[in-house]
Amino acid sequence: MRVFAFLAAMCFGLPAFAAPTYLTADRLIDPASGRVIEGPALLIENGKVTQRGTRASLAVPAGAETIDLAGKTILPGFIDMHTHLLGSATKGRGYQGLQFSKERRVVWGVMHAERTLMAGFTTVRNVGTRGYGSLALRDAINAGEVQGPRMFVAGPPVGIIGGHCSDNNLLPPDYEDYGHAVATGPDEMRARVRQNIKYGVDLIKTCSTGGVLSKGTKLGSTQGTIDELTAIADEAHARGLRVAAHAHGAEGVKNAIRAGIDTIEHASYIDDEGIRMAKRAGTYLSMDIYNTEFTLASGEKYGVLPESLEKERQVGQIQRDNFRKAVEAGVKVVFGSDSGVYPHGDNAKQFSRMVQFGMTPMQALNAATALAAEALGKEGELGCIEAGCAADIVAVEGDPLADISVLENIEFVMKAGEVFKGVK
Repeated sequence: MRVFAFLAAMCFGLPAFAAPTYLTADRLIDPASGRVIEGPALLIENGKVTQRGTRASLAVPAGAETIDLAGKTILPGFIDMHTHLLGSATKGRGYQGLQFSKERRVVWGVMHAERTLMAGFTTVRNVGTRGYGSLALRDAINAGEVQGPRMFVAGPPVGIIGGHCSDNNLLPPDYEDYGHAVATGPDEMRARVRQNIKYGVDLIKTCSTGGVLSKGTKLGSTQGTIDELTAIADEAHARGLRVAAHAHGAEGVKNAIRAGIDTIEHASYIDDEGIRMAKRAGTYLSMDIYNTEFTLASGEKYGVLPESLEKERQVGQIQRDNFRKAVEAGVKVVFGSDSGVYPHGDNAKQFSRMVQFGMTPMQALNAATALAAEALGKEGELGCIEAGCAADIVAVEGDPLADISVLENIEFVMKAGEVFKGVK
């Protein structure tokens, strides 16, 4: 039958199907179920897991390619819900960034995408770039032209004049530069959402407070009215897209939840009321509790503005304390690292901080797999490791449940059934 299928493909232009892959390891951690399986075996065909069992229960099919990850623990490929692949932590910070073009940043993105994939992150959500270069990177990865994670891309964030999103607050008035998606009023906000959708974004990003790295904005100050934020959310949802809102301040977090926004980024000053609202609404929090260390240690050297360093000093520990409170309250907290603020490829360093500040290792793994997939609307497709899931698989030495820092040294990466790192 295989010979017939091959000849038919040659004669009639039909695709010739690759041989299945039979993959084994010492153990499998399934964060979605919280189970650990000893001696797992997976059958992988056409980029997906088609069967899951054990070496004892699942036989090697005839003609299958085999991958034996002896001594390794396998897990679903990780999902980082807050990245900036076109951004650099060591170049282009503060005023230094004005010397680099959007085109140059896309070149950086190619390099950063590969580093991110090799770190075990097979899917990322890229939440904001100036222009549409991140879409070009996404499409190049999908076409197999460059190596990188599966990308869900926001494009230019929709925000207010002088706010954290979109506007370039570093430039003086002479330039009259208000960014790509700056708007005023609900109707203009809807128009910017429609523009982003026209050019092919996967989600919409907005901002409901100021930010650490934007000149002249305050973390606790709200940005955008509830009517404006609601217009953004309604327009995106009507077109089948989800919305992420950058929000540090407590009131800005609550405004975003009231507006029906799906995920809150940072959530640093979230208060008890905001935690209750997020839990009741099913809103996801993405809290970047690692990168403060890099910013405070190295930010000045790389051009981060003094006012930004001061804001980071003020917010870092508070965000970590509120991360713990949100986790204890049962809010849906996903893995979001803000890569680009720290060097790409170091994403997994956040795992140990998530455990240090309140999660169990299994909760941290779930936040970067099944729960993140749910927030993307891709549950059962991504962030899982059973029949029907994309064959996104990573492997490490040791036991992440005993020492989660082993995830900082990924030894094997498979995305959609293709091996990018490790045994081939």
